[in-house]
Parts: sequence; C-alpha cells; structure tokens
Amino acid sequence: MKIVLFLVVALVLSALLWVRLSPNDSAAWNTDPLTATRTTQGGWLVRPQGGDAAATPVAMLAAEMLAILDRIALDTPRTTRLSGSVAEGRITYITRSALLGFPDFTTVSAIALPDGTQPVLFARQRFGDGDMGVNRARVEDWLARLATALAP
Repeated sequence: MKIVLFLVVALVLSALLWVRLSPNDSAAWNTDPLTATRTTQGGWLVRPQGGDAAATPVAMLAAEMLAILDRIALDTPRTTRLSGSVAEGRITYITRSALLGFPDFTTVSAIALPDGTQPVLFARQRFGDGDMGVNRARVEDWLARLATALAP
C-alpha cells in the first residue's frame, strides 16, 4: 500500500513539475489573433469580427498603443514576454497562475485604422479545457487599464 501511495504522490509531483517547467514554443503561441482559431474551451478573443468581443479603437498609432499595452502586461503579476515586440507589431505574454503556475498565453496586436488603432488580443490556456474566466478577466483588465492610460 505504501508503494502505491508513493507512486501516486510521485506522479502528481511529476505532473506539477511538468506544468511549471515544460518548455513553451514561442512560434506555436505567437499566433496572429486575427486568424487564430480556438482549440480548447475557455480563453478570450477580442477582435473586430469572429471574436468574443471587440475593443474600442484608440486615437493613436499602433506602435504607441502596443507600447502602452506592453507596459500594462509586464506590470501584471507573474507575466513575462514570451515572444515578439512592439516593433514587430505582435507580442505574446505568458501569465502563470499563483498557486500551481499553470501558463496562460495572451497575444496582443493591432489593426491600423484611418483615425487610430484597433486593439486585438487572444488569451488562452495551455493545459485543460476551461480557464474559469481568468483569461477574459485579464484581457478586460488590460483594456480597462489602456483606456485609463489614454484618458485626459
């Protein structure tokens, strides 16, 4: 019985270590939110058409808006840049859950408009089928913080 318990504990610890330490392929996660398709339930997709919501356009250049969103993202707890840059026009971040370190990925890009820029964001989880709304909450928080940063 002790051997079975030991094996179960070892299996659980191995799974938790895999979640925390597994490599993340930046090419696989730094995908264009405008053409992205969901592969799991959960997540949150903000784009003009075919998403869960559409962000309000902002009256500034895409690079300026992405620079502000980059600061907002990097100010988010447990969030780091995985791939991309403001200069490239697309950035993917990894945000880990507080307790177990589950990774969520958020890709940010922009659509240039004649009088401004349309933010486009795609947040999704790596493991599991649902995210309990955390990706939506993160995206909505980032967009609210963007609006606050742009307020006069």
